[in-house]
Amino acid sequence: MSRRLLRVLVVDDSPLNRDEMVMSLQGTGDAEVVGIAADGSEALRMVTQLRPDVITLDLEMPKMDGFSFLRLVQNVWPCPVIVISSSNADRSVFRALELGALDFVSKPQTSAERRTLFGSVMREKLEVVRALSPGVLSKPPPAEYVRHVTPATPRKLSGSTPRHFIVMAASTGGPTALTTILSRLNADAQVAVLVAQHMPDTFTRTFAERLDRHCALEVSEARANQSIMGAAALVCPGRRCLEVRSDGKQFLAEIRFPSSNDRYVPSADRLFSSVAALAGKNTIGVVLTGMGDDGMEGARAIVAAGGTVIAEAPETAVVYGMPQAAVRAGVVRRSLPLGDIATYLNDLMARN
Repeated sequence: MSRRLLRVLVVDDSPLNRDEMVMSLQGTGDAEVVGIAADGSEALRMVTQLRPDVITLDLEMPKMDGFSFLRLVQNVWPCPVIVISSSNADRSVFRALELGALDFVSKPQTSAERRTLFGSVMREKLEVVRALSPGVLSKPPPAEYVRHVTPATPRKLSGSTPRHFIVMAASTGGPTALTTILSRLNADAQVAVLVAQHMPDTFTRTFAERLDRHCALEVSEARANQSIMGAAALVCPGRRCLEVRSDGKQFLAEIRFPSSNDRYVPSADRLFSSVAALAGKNTIGVVLTGMGDDGMEGARAIVAAGGTVIAEAPETAVVYGMPQAAVRAGVVRRSLPLGDIATYLNDLMARN
């Protein structure tokens, strides 16, 4: 039995971009384009009539841009919105996520990418839409993400080698979840945080810089052979994998190319496993929202080494794939809603 095609509204002021999007969506075999709009105001008029399952959205448009559209559309017709971003609009993407966009896709830069990669990327995003947790779109983004709260503790850069590690895995919905947690996390001189967020390589540095401005931790994109310090967080670069090694005196970040065995890049499994091998019981794994099962095998390694694994609860996960996989593997000590995770982590750090 074939499944129902997803009804898509395409919103873009460029006729060429609209045509390419329509062809890419139809080429997935999973979508039916039910409407095309040239700006946000036209799209708002169409959503209540067409009631699409998903919207693809350009951000820079005349009359009403994508940001204004995002502020209004969820009150009119709660619907997943996938932002189609140009390569130089990384800051705009995170602003769009703050306003409620589900995810984003980089516009193809060459004709070859348009013919090959773009269709497969859109097919993956449509699968994510099908996997959304029920009712997730009716919940507003966490206030901490929208308002950028003051960091939980004053920034203190210790420069010391950490004794404990918090390793975090996230995919769809991850930028919101990570910002919510890290903005509440105390900066502890004995604790380092390492993040594997599934994200294109052109966006991870900007994401790390954005986190850094709103966290007590010092946050940066990880660099090869960088010393890992307490009271700091490193974000794995896109299209690479982050592992940790020790030279006997300090912990160092290793940035590696993905292997043929890596189903997800960045790979949370590789990050979790490498830290568990070095830090053992002093490792805390956090599996957040996302599709698939990345982090599950790494979580097994953490538990086998005596460490602790927690997962985001289904009531707040945008997509309950990754946390559910870890829960089903029997390696999760606690499943917690997003708003409680930082409190739990701060309590664990205070006890150590």
